[in-house]
Amino acid sequence: MHATRTLARTVDRPRATIARFRDVLLLLGQLNYTWTNTESLLIHMIAGLAGVDKETAIVIFLTLNTTRARIDLVERLTKMQKTPPACRAEVLEATRRLSEEAKLRNKYNHCIYSFDPDSGLGLTQSMRIFESKDEIKYGKIEKLDEQEIGRIRESITSLTGINRMFWDITERYGFPK
Repeated sequence: MHATRTLARTVDRPRATIARFRDVLLLLGQLNYTWTNTESLLIHMIAGLAGVDKETAIVIFLTLNTTRARIDLVERLTKMQKTPPACRAEVLEATRRLSEEAKLRNKYNHCIYSFDPDSGLGLTQSMRIFESKDEIKYGKIEKLDEQEIGRIRESITSLTGINRMFWDITERYGFPK
């Protein structure tokens, strides 16, 4: 009987690991979906702040091929004198929060994942090079534990709030939809 229980645990362990891996990948997919959906709202900020139609704002948005460049443009347009102070404060708060969330999103978009079939522990390995004056380091490995999964869930919630902020700004200031 003891051997049967041990065999059952051994068989169940890979299933549990696969299920956990699937759940983490679904969560990361949700993070990316929420991020992309929220970042695309910068189109409305560009249109409203630059005083252009949505189609022109889309061309500008797509021409800038990094999130940082898109946020920089929106922030610079926001800081122009013609932007009302209340609008300026709201947009800069939304872009500040979006920039903060970019750190976690970038971490998970620039790594590889592994799951130990015995322990079920997930790991990430960074695909970035860290260079100092006399050495390089690469492939930083970090645990993908419950605390980290909690951070991903918090980021999704935060991005949802930022999304609402951008929509509220779009509505309040009559930016092109």
